[in-house]
Amino acid sequence: MKHWRFTVSLTLVSVCLALPAAAQGIMGRIGKGAELAKKGDDLHFSEEEEQELGRQVSEKLRTRFGVVQDAGAHRYVTLVGTVLAQASSRPNLPWTFIILDTDAVNAFAAPGGYVHVTKGALAMLTSEAQLAGVLGHEIIHISEKHTLGALRNAAGMNVAASASGKDGMVSSLVADKMYSILTTGYGRKEEHESDQKGVVLANKVGYAPQGIPQFLTALMARNTGGEEKRGLFASHPDTKERIAKLEKQIAKDKLTSAAVLDARYKKNISFKPVAITEIAVVESGAAGFTGGGKAAPPAKKDANAKDSKDAKATESANAEDGKKKKGWGLGAMKGFGGGEKQQAQATGSGGARGIDPEVDAKGGGNPKVVAVNVTPKDIDAFKKEGKLS
Repeated sequence: MKHWRFTVSLTLVSVCLALPAAAQGIMGRIGKGAELAKKGDDLHFSEEEEQELGRQVSEKLRTRFGVVQDAGAHRYVTLVGTVLAQASSRPNLPWTFIILDTDAVNAFAAPGGYVHVTKGALAMLTSEAQLAGVLGHEIIHISEKHTLGALRNAAGMNVAASASGKDGMVSSLVADKMYSILTTGYGRKEEHESDQKGVVLANKVGYAPQGIPQFLTALMARNTGGEEKRGLFASHPDTKERIAKLEKQIAKDKLTSAAVLDARYKKNISFKPVAITEIAVVESGAAGFTGGGKAAPPAKKDANAKDSKDAKATESANAEDGKKKKGWGLGAMKGFGGGEKQQAQATGSGGARGIDPEVDAKGGGNPKVVAVNVTPKDIDAFKKEGKLS
């Protein structure tokens, strides 16, 4: 078999040399296409490239939503996140935890260790155990490389071909696509895995595993009456199903850690929740990410015929057989390939899908990262105080 492959290879070379220059060019492109297809299947980022991709995506998220300039809150979230990250399968990543300045309830895990949670989400949480559940879920997305897997599935070899630029830099096109994926969500398989492993991770370091199902229950109650899934976990499997699976897992695996730490949470986090109907959203067609300040309109059951027809066409085109969230694929990302202004317009204009105040929410104007320095001694003291392991 090896001899056969070698003979065919020589034959192809001989044929190519005998062809006119134009034909040789075609053969060369075919060969390059096969090589890119293989790279698309493998889609491997070095750790350096993964971190660069995450840095670029984090910058886009920070530009879009702004960053809460509260050093104390950032330090607290970083301490909780670091305790979890150190117990994950990738403890040596340069983990960074960022509070986005928006009342929307959301969280985003960018490759390379960048975890973002909105002040709206923090305002809804009531304990450190719940925070650990949310951060643990996002950490698993990164540690299990769901972010990179989604990128491969969404864009195939075109992304692989663009993944590594000159001197190992990640192209802005790839960062745009990754940003789009984070704002539309992962597939059902990835979300269940992050639920399952996230609750185990929280339990492993000493947090009560009920934190995340408790938060999901509160989130479900908050969104009662809405016609669409919204905000944090909007792209995930059905919330009731997820809660049931988590409770079953907690009982079956006997996850019995007990740290809730609600008092410590309230001491460090003081954001106030905003009703979903009161969240300001970007204006339709806004030129900038933070343009506009209208409150989110209530969901309407009746729409004009054109919008209704477009919505049905979009839903049909993006159906995922119950396994993935609608809106995946290159077609759903074409609004994100033309730079940040185009991204803002795509975000600001709800189109047929309608405005989602959790995704289209107005953000703050300061994208600057809040520097946080926590030492091993700080981590140890934090764990000791909370009776964590």
